[in-house]
Amino acid sequence: MTITTNTEAVVRVRGLKKHYGEREILRGVDLDIAAGETYALLGPNGAGKSTTIEILEGLRRRDSGEVMVLGEDPLIAPRKWKSRLGFVSQGTGDFGPNTPRELLRHFATIYPNPRNVDEVLDLVGLTAQAGLRANKMSGGQQRRLDVALGIVGRPEMLFLDEPTTGFDPEARHQFWDMLRGLASDGTAILLTTHYLDEAAQLANRVGVLTGGRIVAEAPPAELGGPEARTPLVSWVDNAGEQREQRTDEPARLVAELVAASGGTEPRNLEVKRPVLEDIYLDLIAQDAALEGVNA
Repeated sequence: MTITTNTEAVVRVRGLKKHYGEREILRGVDLDIAAGETYALLGPNGAGKSTTIEILEGLRRRDSGEVMVLGEDPLIAPRKWKSRLGFVSQGTGDFGPNTPRELLRHFATIYPNPRNVDEVLDLVGLTAQAGLRANKMSGGQQRRLDVALGIVGRPEMLFLDEPTTGFDPEARHQFWDMLRGLASDGTAILLTTHYLDEAAQLANRVGVLTGGRIVAEAPPAELGGPEARTPLVSWVDNAGEQREQRTDEPARLVAELVAASGGTEPRNLEVKRPVLEDIYLDLIAQDAALEGVNA
């Protein structure tokens, strides 16, 4: 696993461990995130992604390990440290009868250098709903409001836990553009998502958390190494057997198969180039198999 060596890392985690009773959730997580970097933490449900974020936010105690966020240990950080962070948790907040504009104006008073409220409403696509009662808005609109409240304080570190749940495709793309803008301004972003295309679009690096550890970490285009990205050619041979072969030269293999079949394309011929989702699922399966062997 590759870890950045930037001594100015916004997030620095070493050997993070957490138990819930007899269940070991985190078994030695190492993590670095630099200013302006978007890091996508991927993993199956129950892998410990939300627990990791809660520990980094100072909302949950770790059992052991070193955790530093913006130069502070979250468990003992001063109150003003919180004003440098932004949070969007999995669940939608209880907004009561307030409007988005009222909520943002209130939250803006908490921070020393907040964004303009109208600017935030525009960023998240809620200008038209600014005067509506938040509890009367749709689920997707409420989720946008969650994001708005998370960024109004102009955070240096932004935690996003499944932020685009409930977004339609257009809203997701608008949200991606907004995050790119935040990152270009120097905001460090830790993102968890089950949308692999979202991770591929946004992340400078992705980490796969499973079995309590980060088992792979790399830029999206490099995750799993070159071998994991080797194209897979599959076909049914003349004997009716399903065959497959990985090769860096799929066109040559296809030409050889066609020639061997007397100029006829083999049945069910398919060339598949692995994408991030394929590689992610393979990593999860490999780790699960390893855990089974070591159990």
